[in-house]
This record gives sequence, structure tokens and C-alpha cells, in this order.
Amino acid sequence: MDLNLQRGFSIELPRDIEERALYPIDAPILVNGQKFPAGQMLILKPGSATIIKADSSDLRVMLLGGAAMDGPRHIWWNFVSSSKERIEEAKRDWKDGKFAAVPDDDQFIPLPE
Repeated sequence: MDLNLQRGFSIELPRDIEERALYPIDAPILVNGQKFPAGQMLILKPGSATIIKADSSDLRVMLLGGAAMDGPRHIWWNFVSSSKERIEEAKRDWKDGKFAAVPDDDQFIPLPE
């Protein structure tokens, strides 16, 4: 969710969302009275009371979250999967040019070594 708060306004976030995170985009944010800078991802504890406030200026913040995933995820470069084998397959596919091109972008970035 993209949330815009005017300076001085606050909101309490719902507690019933299993996994939650905040990303203040353009200004510092107060979370339960503690100040955090813009550009820092904040991971919230499940079920915790959380009040966010636009303290010194208007604030744009991304709210992220939802149900917990069904298991761990593996990350390598730009690939994310629940299977390490699928990541290895994606590496081969990338090298072999099997991914669709990005529209209006003719640049190819090779796989990191």
C-alpha cells in the first residue's frame, strides 16, 4: 500500500497481518516514537502494536505484508525461488538467452560470475 501522511498525522497499523514491513520513501518516520530515516526497510514483529507518524514533514511510506510464505526462499542475483534447483535452471536459461527481452531495452546484462 502506498500511504501518504501529512506532517503531524499518525495511524495505527492492523495487527492481524502476519508479516508486515514499512519503507519510508521521502522523509523520516516515527514508529512507536522511535525515528527511522527514509530509505530504510523496517520489518515489524507479528502481532505487535505499531503506530506510525509523519513527524517533521509530510511522509510517503510503502506498507508491505501479507500471509507468511509456505517455506524458505532462496535468492541469487535477480532470481528468487523456493527451489535451489530452479535457480540453477534459471541461471542456465539466462545464459542461453531464454528469458523474454525487456520492452524498449536492448541491453543484455551478463550473469555475475
